[in-house]
Amino acid sequence: MFSVIQWFIFLLANAVAIPIVIGSIFHMDAMSIMLLMQRTFFIIGIACFLQGWLGHKLPIVDGPAGLWVSTFAVFAASVGTAGSTGVEALRLLEMAMILTGIILILFGVFKISGKVIRYFTPLVTGVFLTLLTFQLSGTFLQGMFGLSENVQQAQMDGFLIAIMTFLSVLIFSLFFKGWVRSYAVLLGMALGWVLFAVFISPSDNQIESSAWFALPEWFAWGTPLFDWSVVPVAVLTAFILLSNIVASLSAMTETLEGKSNFTTTQMNRGSFMLGVNHGISGIFSGVAVVPLASTSGFLQLTGDKRKSPFMWASLLLMLVAFFPPIISFLAQIPSPVANAALLATFVQLMGLGLRNLFADGLNERRLTIITVSLLLGSGLMFMPAESFSGLPGTARQVISNGLLVGTVIAVILEQLWKKEDRMTE
Repeated sequence: MFSVIQWFIFLLANAVAIPIVIGSIFHMDAMSIMLLMQRTFFIIGIACFLQGWLGHKLPIVDGPAGLWVSTFAVFAASVGTAGSTGVEALRLLEMAMILTGIILILFGVFKISGKVIRYFTPLVTGVFLTLLTFQLSGTFLQGMFGLSENVQQAQMDGFLIAIMTFLSVLIFSLFFKGWVRSYAVLLGMALGWVLFAVFISPSDNQIESSAWFALPEWFAWGTPLFDWSVVPVAVLTAFILLSNIVASLSAMTETLEGKSNFTTTQMNRGSFMLGVNHGISGIFSGVAVVPLASTSGFLQLTGDKRKSPFMWASLLLMLVAFFPPIISFLAQIPSPVANAALLATFVQLMGLGLRNLFADGLNERRLTIITVSLLLGSGLMFMPAESFSGLPGTARQVISNGLLVGTVIAVILEQLWKKEDRMTE
């Protein structure tokens, strides 16, 4: 039971932040954000269960994709966020997610996904995981400081509690054994929530729902709107997400078995089910989900590698989505506490990325590929989004995504340098 609760809390921590971010981008009111959170809970719950049952069949959390968050921001900037233009942007995004889902399903059906595995060597996977931690650590730290679009000054009282949460998760997982280590994330978040309520204040933003039971709404933003401009976005995103699947499967199998050991069948099934989940995300007007590589860090922290608690927690999250009062209560988990617990799981993920980078030792070739990929990829993460405002939407989405650029550079250099070596021999 406690394992299920801990998985549920981890799922919850990955679910509560993104609706708030999207709500602020599109200037949604509090009720719209809560309803988006309800749909997000449902999407994540059903996505995790389907992947564990019929997809790659591993205990990997599917959560809102950072890539799609940036895509939402691009559409908000290019189409608009106010009134009818904001609704138009959201309807276009529904269509983009559905089209991306169809492409991913085709990749899985025609076994295209499994053929890309050979391009994702330990070096490339290490670059992806390292850049992923670089990209999301900034987001988590902003949440720990209480920074947002409306709050520009660091909230140091909340940050101190967030740091205590972060350290407590690490201490429970590293220096304790047995049940304490197994429930490190749950204990750390509980401690942080209690401290937040005692020393700061309970949240006063709770929204009372008029109904105790409500089904998640279909096409809450309106029917999907087709435009030819979303086609290249969908195709490009589908290819990018293949690298995400590879990294997640590689990280999880390494955690479970001690080495990266997944099959082309798992890759193809994972791609197919990811496409189905993208379709569900579009239909229920949420942010499309992807397998989160950070799940392997969660497993390393807790030491609990069983699959059944993960499956039950997925069903529980999906069930909770039908009860708005519960959502309203769970949404009160302080953002600094949730972000601190997630950052603690990334400590293990960063270690996994570094182990992949140095798995085969370092020579001039590998060192050059690693440094060039990380320098250019992480450098782009610090570029202001408006720097690329003069580029077309698809090009802007690519060049402003340091994670994508760094990973693509690593793949290209890894393949080209190999061919050059063979030619020399």
